[in-house]
Amino acid sequence: MATALRSVPLLLSNPSPPPPPSLSRRTTTHPLRKGGKWAVTARKPWPPLWPRSSSQPTPEVALEGDADKISRATLLWRAAKLPIYSVALVPLTVGSAAAYLQTGIFFAKRYFVLLSASMLVITWLNLSNDVYDFDTGADRHKKESVVNIIGSRTVTQYAANISLVLGFMGLIWAFTEAGDIRFILLVAYAIACGYVYQCPPFRLSYQGLGEPLCFAAFGPFATTAFYFANSSKYLTSGISHLPLTGTVLSASVLVGLTTTLILFCSHFHQIDGDRAVGKMSPLVRIGTRAGSKVVRFGIISLYFLLLAFGSCKALPLTCLFLCALTLPMGKIVVDYVKENHNDNGKIFMAKYYCVRLHALFGMALALGLWLARAGNKA
Repeated sequence: MATALRSVPLLLSNPSPPPPPSLSRRTTTHPLRKGGKWAVTARKPWPPLWPRSSSQPTPEVALEGDADKISRATLLWRAAKLPIYSVALVPLTVGSAAAYLQTGIFFAKRYFVLLSASMLVITWLNLSNDVYDFDTGADRHKKESVVNIIGSRTVTQYAANISLVLGFMGLIWAFTEAGDIRFILLVAYAIACGYVYQCPPFRLSYQGLGEPLCFAAFGPFATTAFYFANSSKYLTSGISHLPLTGTVLSASVLVGLTTTLILFCSHFHQIDGDRAVGKMSPLVRIGTRAGSKVVRFGIISLYFLLLAFGSCKALPLTCLFLCALTLPMGKIVVDYVKENHNDNGKIFMAKYYCVRLHALFGMALALGLWLARAGNKA
């Protein structure tokens, strides 16, 4: 599911990332002189920040086979998983926009504190996932695992726990500001989903239950929680607690779907490794061909639900229009997975396309909610 809340490229076209790190070295003159001659030293080029296009080998693929030839900086970039931090940004932004539609008030300080806290919680999720996958052997040959990079399971575990504590402190502060017990309860449920997903003795991801947990955590739980985080006894409407509306519930379902697609697609290139350690992800159970059909069904369901929610006025028409503009990105996801589901070298990129869809769709949804309120004021 840290497959969670990494910066996301918001482009509708296929990404055109830079080439992978060169395996050759090029020489450059050093300003120091040795023995009356200019010293010549080898220097590696800067590592790329984004994977290559779908038709070319990607740095991540090299990690699977030639990981020893990848620079440490590139490994650190992959381990940071920065794009996945969109799963912290989108639920918060959509939930806050739904609250703005209801009240016309935006609490900027509270928003940024919650964003920082959510990113810390996602850091805990990513680090602890590496720790427990290291314990089971799932990450034994995964060079971009944080545990393998720093060489210490204990340090990684401590860093994960500290991130969770700091993140929860920010959530508690927001709770005291909002005064709505529903917020902290739903956030606790979302964090609990993350714990039982990967941590012993539960490790429900090994039973193939990661996707339902991901949907619940980032959809109905987190998105609705951040909506309730905008409650306040100082609202001009005189309402101390925001009402639960069909708008926020509909939006949370859509956010949950796009988040779950990221997690589902992250399993495509890991099937052999997961099967070897007994991790029965959905793709281990059904295979990549059926998995590509599941992705297609998921994308179709996303836009069908968008149309249904817009038609019954659960979501404003502005949301329907803006989110419909992300259809090209949805088609890219479907086509890419269909064409490359059997190619471990290319299918790694599928989760990056899903991250882009998640970010684009989420921002379109939030903007639609904001514009609906602005239109009502006018």
